[in-house]
This record gives sequence, C-alpha cells and structure tokens, in this order.
Amino acid sequence: MNAPSADTILNVNGIEVIYNHVILVLKGVSLNVPEGRIVAVLGGNGAGKTTTLRAISNLLKAERGAVTKGSIELRGDRIENLTPSDLVRRGVVQVMEGRHCFAHLTIEENLLTGGYTRKDKGEIARNLEKVYAYFPRLKTRRGSQAAYTSGGEQQMCAIGRALMTNPSVMLLDEPSMGLAPQIVEEVFEIVKDLNQKEKVTFLLAEQNTNMALRYADYGYIMESGRVVMDGLASDLANNEDVKEFYLGMGGSERKSFKDGKSYKRRKRWLA
Repeated sequence: MNAPSADTILNVNGIEVIYNHVILVLKGVSLNVPEGRIVAVLGGNGAGKTTTLRAISNLLKAERGAVTKGSIELRGDRIENLTPSDLVRRGVVQVMEGRHCFAHLTIEENLLTGGYTRKDKGEIARNLEKVYAYFPRLKTRRGSQAAYTSGGEQQMCAIGRALMTNPSVMLLDEPSMGLAPQIVEEVFEIVKDLNQKEKVTFLLAEQNTNMALRYADYGYIMESGRVVMDGLASDLANNEDVKEFYLGMGGSERKSFKDGKSYKRRKRWLA
C-alpha cells in the first residue's frame, strides 16, 4: 500500500474491526482518500465495505463493533475516538445504506434536520437553496412526506440532508441500491457535480462496480474483510480479473477474486 500523499484528507491505516468482541470483520484494511477526489470501495455483499465506512464515521458502537487495531486520520489527526457529531462538525458525514429518511417528515423537514450543527439561519437557508439547485425534484416534492416519495427521491433527500452540513468528506454507502438504472446514473451525475463544483471529497461503497468505476478516480476492491486490489479506476475497469469477477465479462465459474492473477501478484508484493 502506498504511503499517504501530501493531499490525503483521509487515511485508514491497517485497521481491524471486531464485532461482539469475537467476530473479526476487517483484517488490516488500509486506504487513502485524496482531497477533492472520488474514491470507490468495491466488492460483493459481506466484503466489509459498509463496516469500513462505519469505522471511519464512528458508527460501529451501535452494532457492538470496535476498531481494535490500526488508525484513522483526518487531515493528519487521529479521529477514532471522536463522536459521529464531532466528525460532522469537522466536515465528515455519512449517507447510510438504505437511505434512512424520516418517513413521517416532509422532504424539506428531512433536509432541515441535516442543518442541526449550523447556528446561522442565513447559512441554513442558503444551504437549502443549494440542495434544491442540485436536486430540483426535491424542491417540487418539498411538502411531501418522505414515506410517499420514490426510492430515488429518498436517496436524493439523504444526500441533500448530508449536504446541509457543508461537508468536506461525504461517505456514501451503496447509493445505487434498489434504484432503477436511469435514477442510478442521475444520482452519480449529481455526485460528480458536487465533487467538481462544491469540492466535496467522496468515499463511496458500492456493489455496482461498473457504475462506480465510471465516476471514481481511484478504487479499492475488498473481499472477506481485506483489500485485495487497488488502483486508478480506469486501470481497474480494464483489468481482466476485475472484468471477470465484478463486471460480468468472464466465464460463469467464478469462485473468488483471490483466485485471480491480480490478487496473487498483489499478495506477493505485500509479503
């Protein structure tokens, strides 16, 4: 794994995560997120993607999980002992898998809950208009209860709510889950716009490898709680092992990414 570069905003260094004091879920995971980039964490269900994001945002305790080894740094400062609200104040916010909108609240009320760390009413109003500029569909549905909006609108609401905090780093967990392909592309286009225009750094966990690699700058592939490969998104998209195991372009007898040539080369290099 490469050492953190000067522009690294988030550095995860060899972390292990254990649930219920006995279940080892992450096994020495390391990754670097450069400021102003989109980095994807890829892999199948159960690979450890969500746990990695929750370790960074300190949401493990609610599920009896803990980082037991390694370190997590934001701009060079250790953050493992900060609360999730402390992290939001420092600019790190997570959009959870499954959207998690408040069903009984309207879209606008959901968005305003994202501004709870902001004290300036003028700033909150400006942020709300910024959200509506990026998500015009939400402005149309601003008075609708979240429970009666579509999955795509709820995902947009969840991202918009995170945007209300003025984040510098946004952690997105499975943003494409359960959405129609056209809506998935719309969501990723908005992520790209937020990255380029608002300078938000993104770390996203995603099973839709093809879509993620189209929009990301760099990618990490996880399997069974380990990073088994990483590289520029363009290189991963053209890698034969990635094509076979994650882009559906190989044979039907796929077993494990660990059987691929790229994993074996990486394992020897790390040894």
